[in-house]
Amino acid sequence: MVRLPIPTAKTCNSNFVSKKQQCLSLLSLCLSFKPFSQIHAQIHLSGLHRDPYLLTQLIKFCALSPAKNFTYAQTLLRHSSASPPSSWNFLIRGYASSDSPREAFLAFRSMLRREITPNKLTFPFLLKCCAMAPALREGRQAHGCVWKLGLECDVYVGNNLVHFYGVCKKVKDADKVFEEMSERSVVSWNAVVTACVDNLRMDDGIGYFLRMRECGFEPDETTMVVVLNACSEIGNLGLGRGVHSYVIARGLVLNCQLGTALVDMYAKSGALGYARLLFDRMEGRNVWTWSAMILGLAQHGFAKEALELFQKMLKSSICPNYVTFLGVLCACSHAGLVDDGYRYFHDMEHVYGITPMMVHYGAMVDILGRSGRLKEAYSFMKSMPFEPDPIVCRTFLSACSTHDVNDELGVGNKVREKLLELEPSRSGNFVMVANFLAETGMWDKAANLRKVMKEKRMKKRAGESSIELGGSIHKFFSGSSSQSDYEDIYQMLDVLSLHMKLVDM
Repeated sequence: MVRLPIPTAKTCNSNFVSKKQQCLSLLSLCLSFKPFSQIHAQIHLSGLHRDPYLLTQLIKFCALSPAKNFTYAQTLLRHSSASPPSSWNFLIRGYASSDSPREAFLAFRSMLRREITPNKLTFPFLLKCCAMAPALREGRQAHGCVWKLGLECDVYVGNNLVHFYGVCKKVKDADKVFEEMSERSVVSWNAVVTACVDNLRMDDGIGYFLRMRECGFEPDETTMVVVLNACSEIGNLGLGRGVHSYVIARGLVLNCQLGTALVDMYAKSGALGYARLLFDRMEGRNVWTWSAMILGLAQHGFAKEALELFQKMLKSSICPNYVTFLGVLCACSHAGLVDDGYRYFHDMEHVYGITPMMVHYGAMVDILGRSGRLKEAYSFMKSMPFEPDPIVCRTFLSACSTHDVNDELGVGNKVREKLLELEPSRSGNFVMVANFLAETGMWDKAANLRKVMKEKRMKKRAGESSIELGGSIHKFFSGSSSQSDYEDIYQMLDVLSLHMKLVDM
């Protein structure tokens, strides 16, 4: 039981400050809720319960300590006659690291109802909670309060606004907030680059990265990881190598996160030699590092190496995750290992406790389809715990066009109808189905589908290919001759074609 000296009339005033210090000292040593409640009782007995600073420290313990108790914190604030903004800030901050971020906005509303003015320390954590939820409407309301209070110039508030809008997929709003910031930090640039990359605006993200350097800001490890992720997605090996060179030149520490991003970039770009070299040299690897290397090997046809690396991973005591098993199933698909695919799919859920996702079911359909086991693949699709998505349907139909062109099994037509039902406005599906019908001799049905496309004014997207050269991505579209130097390109292709023919001779 925590006890404080009982005051006398003579010593009351002189000991008031020392009692407060005793309470603060005891609070700083408190590790669990039971002694905390005893300290709180002694504060009441000592007449210190109206002290704003003590109240704030009590709220801080309830919201941020390992012995979190948000209900108790709310009760304290509800019964307080004068709670400073800092006490509410600690409560909101606590919700930002909890499983109930939406409660932060309820606390914020209570704060406003009691006519307590928020400050620049209120909004960073409130906006973080809105991003975690995510809660776009509440975040916009918080943004309005920021403007009313004139806090839009605060760099920490601005950073969290950019992050919030990025998470909520409102990239234009994130751009606008960033461009209007009067002061920026490296975190500001990282936030806007991340907002673009996470929302698949890779070129914009890379553009902000280049602007960042032009403005004199030195990118950090976080910047490098985000930009490398963008390079991975668009296959820009040149820029990825440039980022790697910058990491070396700056002497940045190749931690697990940065190392994994480099391995992933090289693996997805097809530079598996560089990826494996980095992977082998990394001192610390986590499940994402192993998964990136396994998936990279599998996607580029090195099935044997991917499965060998998976076995090595298991021996290293690292537990696989859903990405790891995607790589393993992809390897089985390329190698035609149907039985192994079934075994890994079973182990994923029943040994490692990972619930298969749509992409894993799609990988199993691909394994069976590539092996010509279409009836089995169709039964597998029907046994899925959820409806197959369009990607799974297209995977199955692709296998049908190779192994059962005439649809002798009678399952191709059912999946075609399902695909058009799932995506009735995607022109590529209509073209795929129409071509399939034409190949099986059903010309009338194929013509009817193309007529529907014409009536709906649906146009097939032109075939696209791209090449990375000197850090830039050059795109080419089927039937297009918009490239200014396309004649030189075709001449070079003719030369290469002739060279290959001579080599074959």
